Amino acid sequence: MADDTASPLVSAFDPRSDLSAALREWRELLGEANVLADAGTRDHYARSTSSFSRRPAAILKPGTRDEVVEVVSIARRCRTPLYPISTGQNWGYGDACAVYDGQVIVDLGRLNRIVQVDSELGYAVIEPGVTQRQLARHLAEQNVPFWIDCTGAGPNSSLIGNIVERGFGHSPYGNRFQTISGMEVVLGTGDVLRTGFGQYPQARTTHLYPYGIGPYLDGLFTQSNFGIVTRLGLWLQPIPESFCPYIVLFAEDKDLLDAIPQLQKLRLNRILQSVPHIGNDLRALASDAPFPRDRLPGHARLTPEVRALLRKKAGIGAWSMSGAFYGSSRQVALHKKLLKAALAGVNAKVIFLPPRILAAGQWFARHFGHLAPFHGLEKKIRIGAALAGMHSGQPTGAFLRGCYWRHQAGVPADFSDDTDLARERIGIMWMAPIIPFRREDLAQLNQEMDALFGRFDFDCHVTVNMINERALAAVYTIEYDAEDEAETRRGIECYEAGVHRLFELGYPLYRASVRGMRLLASQREAGSCDAVERLKRAFDPGAIIAPGRYDGLKAGRD
Repeated sequence: MADDTASPLVSAFDPRSDLSAALREWRELLGEANVLADAGTRDHYARSTSSFSRRPAAILKPGTRDEVVEVVSIARRCRTPLYPISTGQNWGYGDACAVYDGQVIVDLGRLNRIVQVDSELGYAVIEPGVTQRQLARHLAEQNVPFWIDCTGAGPNSSLIGNIVERGFGHSPYGNRFQTISGMEVVLGTGDVLRTGFGQYPQARTTHLYPYGIGPYLDGLFTQSNFGIVTRLGLWLQPIPESFCPYIVLFAEDKDLLDAIPQLQKLRLNRILQSVPHIGNDLRALASDAPFPRDRLPGHARLTPEVRALLRKKAGIGAWSMSGAFYGSSRQVALHKKLLKAALAGVNAKVIFLPPRILAAGQWFARHFGHLAPFHGLEKKIRIGAALAGMHSGQPTGAFLRGCYWRHQAGVPADFSDDTDLARERIGIMWMAPIIPFRREDLAQLNQEMDALFGRFDFDCHVTVNMINERALAAVYTIEYDAEDEAETRRGIECYEAGVHRLFELGYPLYRASVRGMRLLASQREAGSCDAVERLKRAFDPGAIIAPGRYDGLKAGRD
């Protein structure tokens, strides 16, 4: 795996670090089976889809909060840096890799308890190893009348792992950080901190009202290295009386841009309840088939002519938007009318996919999809069903198929929800800026980024998400052939140039990859960096939790 930056080993953090002593103590605490330092396991955790391989010194697998406390205490005594992960599926941002070589991975996958589910008030208390699939199945099996919010990262991704990165899903609860209440955090001192009302042992409202009394601390433990989150309360979405997914198709770039003012008004007035997701044609084409290498040998970017032909063959336009409506039958019917009315003056096709229509389509595709007039119908119905599932608490890995765009072997025949992209040697890097919910900003940024990707001969895969009523979360994806060193190098150069350009334009990233951590520091004001460093010293005076991760280190430390 190509890697452009040498990084320090453990001794670079503290010359007095004693890894050998720490490993002995950790083995006594966790047992031999949960302290792994063999070459094969370390190589496994060093795999990455983002061309940023960092080899850990060891991997620890604590099974309880108290074990995490002792792991941290030992690390502090032995001055050995830790790097916590949940399930290691942070695809495109760093997977299970640390920021530096020689850090000790704390794999929290064994902390996978669903501690509590309140089926009346609609919340769950979970640990970091709890996956989307696990919680969704638990709710269904226990007949709890609530759904989870899903991301497209696959069923095996961690809920807490995504939340502490301030990731987002696609339902009305898609702005995930706004749906948590009450954290439990192990600090770098080894102390346990409970946020909000959790600081009061008898409190009955810890997971109902996030702010508690006094300073609100929860945000300090997202996108930071101040502590290890071992538990939190997560609000669940009530299963509605009526549910209707939809897709809106835009034939040309101009059509989407013309619709943006109307869509912003719908979102501002809470007509669009979910977090609508807009993808360009390349995202759809990538999910359908890999890059046509036979037509464009030696290139990683489609020509306009080939792109137009592929779009025509797939029956798609320049952009497509997906979302869903929730509520009573009358509410859903009204919101459907309002969406169609808002887009009446725009060249857009609105398709509603209520469950009964999808079920009928699935039946028809099974029985008649083999006939020539209906070829391709089954695939479209499958995508529609996956979208509907993701908006109704059923996690799927179906949308990870698009990550194989530049993979030489294409999508494997045994592709499933459990596919491991890092093991498959997939190459993806994501740049995720926040932009104003305005036509001119989206138009400018798409033009700038497409030109930048063109300089490095890459297709510019774009998704735009209506993260709230006033901002869009865009994701520009570099898909590259990880088996090709020259192409990987171009991908790295494209990523770094793209990040710099986004900051120049005034559209900072909402979330960074491990590769991008050092790029963040160069963009921050000195006062901000100093404040973050003071907080770090307070919560983790030994600087042993994830050095280099969102910690405001001065630019140039590599």
